[in-house]
Amino acid sequence: MNLEEALKWTENLVFAKTGQNLYSLQRAILEGTWQGRRYPDIAKTCNRKYDHVRRVGKELWQLMSEELGEKIKQSNFRAAMERHQFSNFSSLVNFGHSNFVSEGSINFCTEHCSYPKPTTNQTTTNEPQKRHDLTEAPECETLHNRAPELKTLKQWILEDNIRIVTIFGLPGIGKTALARELVEQIKDNFHYILWRNWNETLTPKTLQTNLIQFFSQNRQTQQPSLTDYLRSHPALIILDNFQELFTSGELASTYLPDCQNYPKLWQEIGRSPHNSCLLLLSWEQPTEIANLEEENRPCRSLQLGSIGDSATDILADKGLTDEHRWLELIQLYGGNPSWLNIIASTIRDFFNRSVDRFLSYPTLFLGDLEPRLQGYYQRLSAPEKTVIEWLGNQNAADVSSKPPELALSDIDFLKAIQSLKKRSFIENVTDERLSLFAVQPLIKEYVITILNRL
Repeated sequence: MNLEEALKWTENLVFAKTGQNLYSLQRAILEGTWQGRRYPDIAKTCNRKYDHVRRVGKELWQLMSEELGEKIKQSNFRAAMERHQFSNFSSLVNFGHSNFVSEGSINFCTEHCSYPKPTTNQTTTNEPQKRHDLTEAPECETLHNRAPELKTLKQWILEDNIRIVTIFGLPGIGKTALARELVEQIKDNFHYILWRNWNETLTPKTLQTNLIQFFSQNRQTQQPSLTDYLRSHPALIILDNFQELFTSGELASTYLPDCQNYPKLWQEIGRSPHNSCLLLLSWEQPTEIANLEEENRPCRSLQLGSIGDSATDILADKGLTDEHRWLELIQLYGGNPSWLNIIASTIRDFFNRSVDRFLSYPTLFLGDLEPRLQGYYQRLSAPEKTVIEWLGNQNAADVSSKPPELALSDIDFLKAIQSLKKRSFIENVTDERLSLFAVQPLIKEYVITILNRL
């Protein structure tokens, strides 16, 4: 068996198991391994992280091991392929079918094979129709300066085969708009697409039942579990408003009583091999998914921040003046497009469109943003409120040790810091020696407003 035969056999196997052809990184790993190269060298050549290359390789060896009935790994891949060249290969490698014939030293599917060959234009009677359900998705909105984020997300989902992606950030920062544009750009790569808006009634059991019902429509063959459906055909599942599963008044990512089995479901989806993707949109970063990411599982989190200078388009559309102070206004409102739209309307209606007059007002006027900020603030736990009120009175603070004036234990202090970071309420401030954190500018102004009213 030569390299091309090994690639052909592996592609047939991967297609039979996942419904997708080999992608570029998988092929590079197979070619490099055949040539005796190790993961670090392959990763360098492909400009990919070592851990990711190693994980993709491990998944390939696992598929082969299950099919051949022996342990396949990078060190014995070529030897195993060449050894089976002289054995009864067709009895070992039939992918669960009896319609394989041997051509030379490798087996290929006949014309009447019960699963489709890896071609782009072939269909069979068993192939379910594509289903893209975007009835709950919002209309496409203006997307401000998110090209880098779109590139990253497409890389993760289409090339790196990331199974769970979380987009998190403050309300109004543009998570839903980004996801909507992403779906438009990558939808042709998925057999199934489903967009759902979350609410507290969507328990783990309900979600799994709804997804299985969605996948099983118009299919002759039913799968035993949700993971099997995710494995059978590429699917993209978008779940918006993920924070609705979390309890208000507790630390970030504390699930509601009926939703406490979700971490188990995420672990199952994140650890099982498949070519589908679960895209979660949330105000808060889910703890268990962050933990899977730290374990080098195929899970990633993208925190959305300011849209930067492109926010000037919002101010220009509102006809605001005093351009020399626009960037100051954008920074104060965290480059949040929703917040900037609201406050720009206030400046237009009450300050004759003058940004200078608005920023020179004795007290920062929150206007229609105040009820929103109050809602965000009320979601915080008591320790978080204590810490953010302390942080709100300084530009930036070292959190490596608890200040003695706070009536919190050392553990509760650090838990509160960690939780506030997951909510994007605080951010790191660059310092070479200390771990400094600062409150987001507008949230800081709101906290100061609260304290002044006491």
